[in-house]
Amino acid sequence: MKLLEPFLQWQEEIKTVRRDIHAHPELAYQEQRTSDLVAKMLTEWGIPVHRGLGGTGVVGTIEGSRTHEKATAIGLRADMDALPMQELNTFDHASRHPGTMHGCGHDGHTAMLLNAARYLSQHRDFAGTVYLIFQPAEEGAAGAKRMIEDGLFEMFPMKAVFGMHNWPGMAAGTFGVTPGPIMASSNEFVIDITGKGAHGGMPHLGHDPIMAGVSVAQALQTIVSRNCHPLEAGVVSVTQFHAGSAMNVIPTEAQLLGTVRAFSNETLDLIERRLGEIVEHTCRAMSCDGKLTFRRNYPPTINSEAETAFCVEVMKEIVGPDNVNARVVPTMGAEDFAFMLEKVPGCYLWIGNGMGDHRDAGHGLGPCMLHNGSYDFNDELLPLGGTFWVKVVERWFERHA
Repeated sequence: MKLLEPFLQWQEEIKTVRRDIHAHPELAYQEQRTSDLVAKMLTEWGIPVHRGLGGTGVVGTIEGSRTHEKATAIGLRADMDALPMQELNTFDHASRHPGTMHGCGHDGHTAMLLNAARYLSQHRDFAGTVYLIFQPAEEGAAGAKRMIEDGLFEMFPMKAVFGMHNWPGMAAGTFGVTPGPIMASSNEFVIDITGKGAHGGMPHLGHDPIMAGVSVAQALQTIVSRNCHPLEAGVVSVTQFHAGSAMNVIPTEAQLLGTVRAFSNETLDLIERRLGEIVEHTCRAMSCDGKLTFRRNYPPTINSEAETAFCVEVMKEIVGPDNVNARVVPTMGAEDFAFMLEKVPGCYLWIGNGMGDHRDAGHGLGPCMLHNGSYDFNDELLPLGGTFWVKVVERWFERHA
């Protein structure tokens, strides 16, 4: 593994920063303390800072010392927000805010990009501009979209943008990526069914919305298996069913809620259309009315071919070919970096977080998985993540200058 020496020297310092952020988690659009810390550190390193995009977003600008008539700019992005969940860990840097936790490693993502920012502020031997994007509200609140709407790419035009996420279950010291879709779109549906209430002992006098809901839930499972192309992945999951208030009453209303995931907009369009048709006609067949509300949250995260191939080369340079999986299996999880990739070519990649043996004794039960109360970011990744970001910058401008 070819790590840049300064990152090894800074390891304890940046680990302290990461653990400080972990101990003070902030939810979407509330990342004031975190953005203050980021802006302060960037400013101390002589990096101009712009604040306010997406509310609490921070963008730092690093200009290379070389000049070139074809000089371009790229963006490196890290997310800053935490999750509304209770931490189970008992180590000293565990969350000090009950019900809020860095359970996805955004504290580590921020620290890795800060690491790279410090190095690049001292080593500017490249022709171009690097924009350091510290983004709020990735966890379901579309902070990336809001930064874009606030003018991110107009104020900071760039030729490519890159994002990185730690990945438990992948060995530390490894990377994973794939061209095309790497994460799915995230979408939600609500189905409201209205029937006719009746006594539970006299069902023939009513129109049962519960049985209509059961039929709808079963029929929805045929969309992927019988309507989608067998090679196009999709998921339709009913995750909630609400109805009734008494043991002997057939209610008037029932409600189903769930999620839809897909890797292409074409598949998503098909699923949404079939959802509507099944709800309408199944409910009508059972003398009930059905209404579908469908909400598209995050689009699929789709990597550009050229930028992905470029990242694979950088990964191999640092950790060797045997530690790079250039065709990881995409996940049905979602990521709002997708909004940035819709606007600018780029790549979203995974850095292995290990299997959890980095954690101190006394952590809570459960595997070291994302969104788990006993999760913790692996601090051994900090030098590797920083090295990767620096090499992306150096190699990009070598190639494009």
